[in-house]
Amino acid sequence: MRGPAGALVLHRVPRNPTAAVLLLHGGRAEGLEAPPRPNLPGLRMRPFARAIAGAGAARGVVVAEVRYEHRGWNGHRADPVHDVWQALHELCCVAGPLPVVLVGHSMGGRAALRAAADPLVRAVVGLAPWCPPGEPVLHLGDTAVVLLHDEADRVTDARGSWDYVRRARARGARAAGIAMPYGGHAMLRHAPAWHRVATDTTLGLLGLAPLPEDLFTGRVPAPPGPSRGLAAAGRVSGLPKRWS
Repeated sequence: MRGPAGALVLHRVPRNPTAAVLLLHGGRAEGLEAPPRPNLPGLRMRPFARAIAGAGAARGVVVAEVRYEHRGWNGHRADPVHDVWQALHELCCVAGPLPVVLVGHSMGGRAALRAAADPLVRAVVGLAPWCPPGEPVLHLGDTAVVLLHDEADRVTDARGSWDYVRRARARGARAAGIAMPYGGHAMLRHAPAWHRVATDTTLGLLGLAPLPEDLFTGRVPAPPGPSRGLAAAGRVSGLPKRWS
């Protein structure tokens, strides 16, 4: 059972909030124990929280993160998804029924995509998300999805992200993939570019900033061919011109 601390960790609550961003860090495939302290995957999301909170267009945006009860996904239990739902409930109690963008990395990206059916969720931004084959897309409905992935990522497979985008589009969802030309899974190399693209995309999905006109209609990134390999793929920019 969840402890008294709850699932919602608030970073910034404006006086008159108009929208919210919930950040979800990565984890493990299996692990019933609580996330460790210090929680390095959680710390990696803090620069994203600061970048979003510091954007001028985000003055009315609540910025918060989801606290996990368990470290892992844990098969059919999908534990972090329940944490997202709990955090959304707590957010509604604190600030009312605001439109929410979920920003999730790795396992947190998978949890965000699974929780996209919640009526508060307007969009999902996945950072190097874990998208196994057959990950469901039918529940997306009107929820927009933008997945950022470096094709040189050796922890989660960018091909899974691009396949997810294609299947979501085929079912009528607004979905897009952005091939990041660097960063790997931890998004550390050229980290400011990840922070900038994630922030601009998040605010754009909330209607607070412009998005590339062809974001949801443009070409879905193609997986690297056998002659390119992972290392070569990591050097090829797939960013829209405004972010290059």
